[in-house]
Amino acid sequence: MEEHKELRKGVQTVCKDYPGNYWQALDKEEKYPQEFVQALTNSGYLATLIPEKYGGSGLNLRAASVILEEIQANGCNGSACHAQMYTMGVLLRHGSEAQKEKYLADIASGKLRLQAFAVTEPNVGSDTTRIQTRAEKVGNTYRINGQKIWTSRSMYSDLMVLLARTTPLDKVSKKTHGLSAFLVDLKKATQSGLTIRPIQTMMNHSTTEIFFDNLEIPSENLIGEEGKGFYYILDGMNAERLLIASECIGDAKWFIQKSCEYANKRVVFDRPIGQNQGIQFPLARVYASMCAAELMVQKGCEIFDSGLSCAKEANMSLLLSSEASWEAANAAIQTHGGFGFAAEYDIERKFRETRLYQVAPLSKNLILSYIAEHVLGLPRSY
Repeated sequence: MEEHKELRKGVQTVCKDYPGNYWQALDKEEKYPQEFVQALTNSGYLATLIPEKYGGSGLNLRAASVILEEIQANGCNGSACHAQMYTMGVLLRHGSEAQKEKYLADIASGKLRLQAFAVTEPNVGSDTTRIQTRAEKVGNTYRINGQKIWTSRSMYSDLMVLLARTTPLDKVSKKTHGLSAFLVDLKKATQSGLTIRPIQTMMNHSTTEIFFDNLEIPSENLIGEEGKGFYYILDGMNAERLLIASECIGDAKWFIQKSCEYANKRVVFDRPIGQNQGIQFPLARVYASMCAAELMVQKGCEIFDSGLSCAKEANMSLLLSSEASWEAANAAIQTHGGFGFAAEYDIERKFRETRLYQVAPLSKNLILSYIAEHVLGLPRSY
């Protein structure tokens, strides 16, 4: 029996109000789906992981993954707001009680949006320990200077979690030390030293680059202890990977469903094209791959929800799910032929969107390196 049936039905109900033409119109104008995000907020889905004491649902990661899977499986795009689910985890697990009381209830209600996560920099890529953005303590403030890139949704968020170096790399005993996490009030920051510039990409992803020029933020916005931010960020990455893997599962299901529907009704040479093994076999194979990846996501969420380390499962979930969704996208294009490239069918839109996940939030090559080193015991390759 399919788990969380009522939860799935609720998400499906929200998504019905946002069909393909809604997303197509946004794509043309490169607009953010404000109405869709607000509908999810009003329904409480973006507060799934926030404890009830702060106004959230207090559900587990598996429930959150089901929500994002259903969003994608119904042709919508959860990337517009998925960070609202997991970014707050840094605050929830490592913030002070005063910070939690101040922000989590407003995040749960939708009064505040915490959707931006500023970690990556243009000159270091995935080598996070070498980030160059500095946070210097000056009295009761931190002065921030530097640059971030691929910080999605920063133009539509009230708050942002920032990772910056508080101790220079050459002055720490271990390169993962000396990095700190901060909560940034974006509306205040954009008036006093923070500049946001949108980046045009192949999909409507609302991503940006951010520049810090002597931005001062209160020391009370430090999350947890100074110098331990790298570990705080890592703590939430397994949840992020499992949730995005769930989106990929949803994408794969959408592509497969659309392809089968089309293959059954499209008649060429006096027979439905779905009767041809050249159409059947690719769809059957991607369905099998999707089911296998889905089981890995379920296992990863189960381990995470039990409080144990799920790094292996989270990484493999993202790898397998992103590949399954991409192969399903390719099979959908082949099944639809020329119509697969027509915007009105939505295949090309979802094709562009799902390609991202073999690169972000983590390149599949880094996942393979992780498995090789930490699971198989092979020498570190980088």
